[in-house]
Amino acid sequence: MYVRLSILSAIILAAVCGLCWLGYRAIEIRAQGLEGARLGQFAEVAEQIRQDVKRKLDEFMQREQQRPWTDYQYYYVPENVVADQQQMPLLRSPLGNRLENDLAYGNFQIEPEGTIVTPYYRQEQLQQGGQDEQADKIGAHINNIRQNLLPALSSASGGFKFPSSVSAMSYPSAKPAVDSFWADKKGLSKDQKVAEGKEQQTQAKGGRKKEYTIESFRDVSGQTQVINQPRSLVTSNVAQNTDQVRQRTAAEDARQRIQSQELEAQSKLMRQRPAVQAEVARGDVRELQHTAQPPAQQSAASGPGEPGQTETVQIRIEPFVPVVVPSKDAQQSVFGGQVFLLRHVQIEDRHLLQGFQLNEKQLIAEVQESAERFMREGITFELVQTTGAGTVEGDVDKAAAYTAVLDFGFGDLILKLKEADPAWIGRQISQIRNWYFSIITVVLLAMTLALGSLWLAARAQIKLAQKKDDFISAVSHELRTPLTSIRMYSEMLEKNWVKSKDKLTEYYKSMRQESERLSRLIENVLDFSRIQRGQKKYAFNLGDINTCIAEVVEMMTPYAAENGFSIRKDFGELTQAAFDRDAVTQIVVNLLDNAIKYARSAEDRTITVRTASDAQFVTIEVEDHGPGVPRRQRKKVFEQFYRCGCEATRETAGTGLGLALVKKFAQAHNGFVEILTAKPTGAIFRVGLTARRA
Repeated sequence: MYVRLSILSAIILAAVCGLCWLGYRAIEIRAQGLEGARLGQFAEVAEQIRQDVKRKLDEFMQREQQRPWTDYQYYYVPENVVADQQQMPLLRSPLGNRLENDLAYGNFQIEPEGTIVTPYYRQEQLQQGGQDEQADKIGAHINNIRQNLLPALSSASGGFKFPSSVSAMSYPSAKPAVDSFWADKKGLSKDQKVAEGKEQQTQAKGGRKKEYTIESFRDVSGQTQVINQPRSLVTSNVAQNTDQVRQRTAAEDARQRIQSQELEAQSKLMRQRPAVQAEVARGDVRELQHTAQPPAQQSAASGPGEPGQTETVQIRIEPFVPVVVPSKDAQQSVFGGQVFLLRHVQIEDRHLLQGFQLNEKQLIAEVQESAERFMREGITFELVQTTGAGTVEGDVDKAAAYTAVLDFGFGDLILKLKEADPAWIGRQISQIRNWYFSIITVVLLAMTLALGSLWLAARAQIKLAQKKDDFISAVSHELRTPLTSIRMYSEMLEKNWVKSKDKLTEYYKSMRQESERLSRLIENVLDFSRIQRGQKKYAFNLGDINTCIAEVVEMMTPYAAENGFSIRKDFGELTQAAFDRDAVTQIVVNLLDNAIKYARSAEDRTITVRTASDAQFVTIEVEDHGPGVPRRQRKKVFEQFYRCGCEATRETAGTGLGLALVKKFAQAHNGFVEILTAKPTGAIFRVGLTARRA
């Protein structure tokens, strides 16, 4: 049985250990799930921001792409005028009021010969200078274009590389210039840079860095606009721009002449000044005459309108192409350089370059506005700009839970998403772990108690089974002995082998004593069986306990004398009390029988029976002077079937039920039983019965 219990315990322990391991793994998986779910939220927020920024930029680029080419001039003739009329109305460009137009800064137009035209001021107004702050900004902007953009677009032949994939052979695409810029900047080609970025993204910790591509600026796959306008309208608009260029050239020549003549005498300088003023005045008159000049004259001034030409002019407007050019302030730029968006406009054989500088501050503000709009509870963000060297500021920031690289094609913006409460997931997992360990502790404790109880119960069952075996052996022995004596005496009497009357009396007496012994044994077994089944019934009647005990002593005296013992009575004064006569008789008989059995080796073979009473109990004591009962066995001797020593080597007879019945009967009287040490040796069995008085 112990082997089976050991195997069962090992299986249970293995199962519990497996469940503990699975539970711990489940917590780890739960932690990974929370981190993955949170990372998914970060990725979802980043994607929402990307889509919103892309939507804004797509709308902006669509508006700019659809902007008429005439908006880049200071004056323009509207398209809804009647062609060939004597006077063409002139309107100010809608771009002339603001230098910043959404993401566009400083719209401009570059003529084939390199002249820069803006819709904000006429050339002579800019050259006079000092008008207002905006004029100074426009002047600085034009100088920036002349010093940085034009050299990047210049070709070896002296022309310009217009950014157009469908332009004429003399105006190749500007994409090589863009790739050249990246190669000069990092020593890598554009494709190598993209491959390097992907590798860095793969090597990012936990895969929490991802590139989000925004193609709005670099998508050059848009269709080229082809529009047809009346020749007179196109001629008038071209003439307006041509007059501005001529005015600029005349003004520059006049200023150069004035500067060269300043070295002459004051008188000569005074004589030349009216001539210069007259030249400038003639330029102003020529500009004013454009408003009243008939289409035929305008055509003559501008060139088109020759015989054989059609009445309409085809205008090709190609998509915007980004161009990044370095400057002295490249380190302060978001993209490590200035970003210009340029488009190629072709009017018959005339090629123009129109565009604007990307307003980086406004772009950052738009990205920040989108990020603020899509932020969720518990998530914060930080917008990090790239430096001129292409590295990311704060790239070692461990507080960023997710890094979104907004790739605009010519540079990146780093959007770092952070946890407002970084310890949130840790607290959740810690709480789950605490609950888990608490439950596991309870389970292990319950399992330990269960296994311990199982082992104790099994051990008790084994001991009980052993006791039952001993009991059966003892009962068999106890029954066999009196039956053998009775059978022997009855056979001798039956065959008339006994002739002496004294022997007859002795044999009859022995048969009676053995019968009483057998009766007591059977009565003990039956009483114990009734008590175990709960069928034992007690009859409590008023009486004198001393009288009942005296009768038992008188009955047991011959049996004691036969074994060499004497019984002494020491009764106290007892009043009438209610008790079960049979139960008290069984108590005294079993105690006397027990004393006779275990005190055979005593020198003093006197057994004393005492009675006493107090306010609560009536006590019965049986004292012998045998070896006594060891203290560690004083509780066990009252257990059923328990007997001291091994059943195979035990010399004393008995079934192990006598003292167990004494305890049961005492408890039935709401009393107690205990063992005390007698002096000088021996044991005192004291039984207390509740005094039930009338």
